[in-house]
Amino acid sequence: MVQPESEPDDDAGPFFILYLEGPEYVEELRRLSFWVEGLLLPVYGGEVSSSSPWCPRWREHPEAIAYLHGLWLAWQERTGADAQASDPAHWHQNYLWPTMDMLRSPNGPFAGCKPGLHRPKERPTVEQDSFLAG
Repeated sequence: MVQPESEPDDDAGPFFILYLEGPEYVEELRRLSFWVEGLLLPVYGGEVSSSSPWCPRWREHPEAIAYLHGLWLAWQERTGADAQASDPAHWHQNYLWPTMDMLRSPNGPFAGCKPGLHRPKERPTVEQDSFLAG
């Protein structure tokens, strides 16, 4: 995973899962999984179809992890003790549905996946320019 240029302070607020490595990454993914599988999918998952796919092995899609982690961080902020009365509605409109629509799009990260079948995605290759090599 990519490391941030400086380590965040414990009191700095939310952090992004793709900056974590090793046990920290595993623990954050475990916590995210608890939320995704305990709240997000049972309440907002909807039916899986070819036009609205979901991968049962979503943890193997880094793009999905990134989107879901951002969604979870926003959920914590918008439903926590300091949230305003309208924050849950704001979360639904501005975070939940755009994220779920992107994830479950027929050309999103779960395209080709369906219950019982995970299809790994081939990522673009990048050729290093000579000016970057030195």
